[in-house]
Amino acid sequence: MILDNLPDGYVESTTWGMLSYEVPLEVYPETYNGEPLMFCALAAQKRHLSLYMMSVYQNQDQHQLLLDAFTELGVKPNMGKSCLRFTNSAKIPIQTLGQLISDCPMDEFIESYEQARSSDDSSC
Repeated sequence: MILDNLPDGYVESTTWGMLSYEVPLEVYPETYNGEPLMFCALAAQKRHLSLYMMSVYQNQDQHQLLLDAFTELGVKPNMGKSCLRFTNSAKIPIQTLGQLISDCPMDEFIESYEQARSSDDSSC
């Protein structure tokens, strides 16, 4: 689902022990920690999988779209600030997640990151 919806430019890597999709440092080296900006990532935890979606974390509108999709699905989301924890893919709104990923091209994600660094509001 991630690869099918990933906009151009993001690169796949293994960072922080997760399968990550990132903005390469060659494109945007000005990160707070000198590491590539993580757009999204998938991690296997002891009792669940975690999908990290930084664009949703940085944008209240996208966050609300995700919450609405869970309501439509009739499932209570198990979410942290930037992660969605799940044990069964049937209990997450796959189509909405794919749409949120595809709706955030790299240039908008970088702009959102820069806005988030300077304020609490962001666009993507």
